Amino acid sequence: MSGAKVGAVVMAALLVLYVALVGWRAVQFVLTGEPIAVAMGVALMVLPILAVWAIWREFSFGIRSQRLVERLESEGALDLGIPVRASGRPERGAADAAFPEFRAAVESEPDSWRAWLRLGLAYDAAGDRRRARRAVRRAIELERARD
Repeated sequence: MSGAKVGAVVMAALLVLYVALVGWRAVQFVLTGEPIAVAMGVALMVLPILAVWAIWREFSFGIRSQRLVERLESEGALDLGIPVRASGRPERGAADAAFPEFRAAVESEPDSWRAWLRLGLAYDAAGDRRRARRAVRRAIELERARD
């Protein structure tokens, strides 16, 4: 298992522990019957639910994006043509220079999950994580709509 996956599993385990402890405290607050304690208990119940939802969303994104990357790799279309350093990280200048090619591919094929995924990988190589995630999410949506 990769380091990122181990980290994700550890974080999920810590979240489960957090939800259990906070959930128990929330129940204790509600059972007191005091209005302020009940309000605090309800608030403490909502926060873990939001945390679980956020973690689930991230896990789901990771699993779906990994599947698309593996599918693209099996098709032989994963290589972006961006040189990498000895560390395996892409050369940022080369990624920035190659970026217009990936954007043009999305503009010419806006319904192609492959083009969107490659754009997301190019954004990631250029260091723009927010846009990378948005493009990969779009690729996931397009691929799911086809099935």
